[in-house]
Amino acid sequence: MSRKKNLKMHKVGVEHLEQYNQLLRYVFQVTDNDLHKIGWEDRDMVRAKSPVLKEADVLGWFDGDKLVSQVAVYPFQVRIFNHTYDMGGLTGVGTFPEYSNQGLMHKLLYQALSNMQEKKQSISFLYPYSIPYYRRKGWEIISDKITFEVNDYQLPKNKQVSGEVERTDVKSDAIKKTYERFALQTHGAMLRNDLAWNEYWLWDPDDLMAAIYYNDERQPDGYVLYWIEDEVFHIKDMIFVNEEARSGLWNFISAHFSMISKVIGDIHMDEPLAFLLEDADIKETIAPYYMARIVDLEQFIKQYPFKPDTGKREWTFTLDDPLLSWNQGTFTLRISPDGKGEVVRAAERSSAKTDIQTMTTMLLGYKRPDYLHRIGRISCTPEILDMLEDAIEQQTPYFSDYF
Repeated sequence: MSRKKNLKMHKVGVEHLEQYNQLLRYVFQVTDNDLHKIGWEDRDMVRAKSPVLKEADVLGWFDGDKLVSQVAVYPFQVRIFNHTYDMGGLTGVGTFPEYSNQGLMHKLLYQALSNMQEKKQSISFLYPYSIPYYRRKGWEIISDKITFEVNDYQLPKNKQVSGEVERTDVKSDAIKKTYERFALQTHGAMLRNDLAWNEYWLWDPDDLMAAIYYNDERQPDGYVLYWIEDEVFHIKDMIFVNEEARSGLWNFISAHFSMISKVIGDIHMDEPLAFLLEDADIKETIAPYYMARIVDLEQFIKQYPFKPDTGKREWTFTLDDPLLSWNQGTFTLRISPDGKGEVVRAAERSSAKTDIQTMTTMLLGYKRPDYLHRIGRISCTPEILDMLEDAIEQQTPYFSDYF
């Protein structure tokens, strides 16, 4: 009898915690040495993942009582052009190799996306272990990570600011308050619930530190999360709501001049650091970071804020989605003068075409309509292209989380 006949898909619960952890460790090659480096034992990882099975939508294939393939969807929220969207955070994707090539993950992803649609999670984010694989399933790149390296002699000179920096515990309420202020006004940022914060701290070293910049009214305008090792100042993340906060945080970093030889860190927005430094000859590496896919175009567009315009704006196009039938076919997008959009199915066929991957990266602002048209990802008239360029905000997403 083939293995496939014995397999059944159903929810993965807390009672399956040990198996869930074992499959994660096998697929993502998490060794005892990896855990030891951050001061963990295997039991610590099991406990850390316990909230996932309590709060997330976790589905799996079982061979009898044995969990052999799984996927988890976290209940998250993201900010998209000053609107809050419910987002399904896809993670924990894995299948034991002896059960591969049976279409198990394809069916799990379809069911996970169907569940997201029912829960009005109209967009999904994930960190890809394989960009080509997830592109084939409908996800597309929507954010980058810029890794930079600044030598001690290249650090910016001290700038006068009205506020001050204070060091604090990384898991303090002050850090959470600072991040919330930042996220509410930042396109693409996640609004972190307890589960999101748990994932955010999961793989950090024990000696991670934090410093908050307070303005002259004692409002937290930014922070830097960092650790110092072998004379290197490592930045996990640095956020700020204005230029003064940025300057204040770099003043703090530069104050470590006598202790360090260089600063290494990450930027999660479309803003290379080199241009801001007097000595711009620094090393920067840009790499794709997170991917997203629109789960339900009709739901997504209902919330989406297009830019206001007095003229008539309408586009009929054929949309392709490799997984979801409700995103396949011909649709008409209508945008009202105040920027509210709606998508309805159209009776007639259209020569204008795109796919859900392109629609996602375009509407999130990672790539512009004009560029996507030039590389053949959108086919439409010049008039429609101009309309899309004018209707979509010009801002690339910030996303610094990892789950």
